[in-house]
Amino acid sequence: MISFAAPRVTFRATVAVLSLAVGLSTPASTVAAQTRWQQAPSGRATTEVTFAAVVPQGTPPAQRPAPLTVKIDYGQPHARGRAIAGGLVPNGEVWRLGANNATSLTTAVDLDIGGQRVPKGEYTLFALATPTSFHLIVNKKTGQWGTQYDATMDLVRIPMQLATRTESNGALQISLEPAGESAPLGGTLRVRWGTIDATVGYTAAP
Repeated sequence: MISFAAPRVTFRATVAVLSLAVGLSTPASTVAAQTRWQQAPSGRATTEVTFAAVVPQGTPPAQRPAPLTVKIDYGQPHARGRAIAGGLVPNGEVWRLGANNATSLTTAVDLDIGGQRVPKGEYTLFALATPTSFHLIVNKKTGQWGTQYDATMDLVRIPMQLATRTESNGALQISLEPAGESAPLGGTLRVRWGTIDATVGYTAAP
């Protein structure tokens, strides 16, 4: 059974592609999480969490387990004055959860997302929103354009907690946020755009 240590996480922000990386290493180490933002309209963005196993000191590199990474890659649309809730994010219709090529989830570890099992592998993410609800759709078809949705390939539909932000966010942001020392193998998957703030918990099961 692989064991993991809780990280101490710090944050640094620069201008580039959105990326969140968290390593879980020895208790004495300091683990950095970097968040970088892409400015180009409808550019690609990523959010990523990487779990590194704790191994006894002196273990040869060849015997150390490989890091386990969870990554979401998505097109980052910008509102540019357009309505988001009920507009760019349509009510009651499946939405691509991004722009251009479909939003992808690649995980090297089995996940529990909102109580639903998502085995390690590659998936496409969609969303279904109403004024009072937000569902994350994990779909088994991959590599398609974002508007090409096949409901027969759905793995799970996961309800997310929906809140309304007081400040509007002009660009779509998807993030995998680590819980930290209280739950080193878990965290929150968050979708923010406009006043939409949808969240669901995730845990890794190596």
